[in-house]
Amino acid sequence: MADNSFDHAQTQNQEQGTKLSSSAELPQFLSKSKLQDLVREVDPTEQLEEEVEEMLLQLADDFVETTVNAACLLAKHRHANTVEVKDVQLHLERSWNMWIPGFGTDEVRPFKRATVTEAHKQRLALIRKNIKKY
Repeated sequence: MADNSFDHAQTQNQEQGTKLSSSAELPQFLSKSKLQDLVREVDPTEQLEEEVEEMLLQLADDFVETTVNAACLLAKHRHANTVEVKDVQLHLERSWNMWIPGFGTDEVRPFKRATVTEAHKQRLALIRKNIKKY
């Protein structure tokens, strides 16, 4: 009965467009022990305070949650039922300027030059003409 009421509450919250509390229902993506192991890799003598650990864990959870939400929105925009690597990659590139090695796109993006207006061409010609005078 408890599972059914949770499913009903979750469905009701999603229908209303509200978010569930990440600390209550969602799992942590990074544990304290893994965070401490990571800190030891960087500096074996370093110790994090409890508040700092909690803040870093919350930041990691928020980062993963926002990335997944954005990737889901991109997949929805493509009218797809599944999230693909390119959805996550696009969000990370655009929002965080992050590129994940090994997940490159197959397409080569050509460098696009900005279109030059006629007024800009005239200004450049005038500048070059004035430079030649001196």
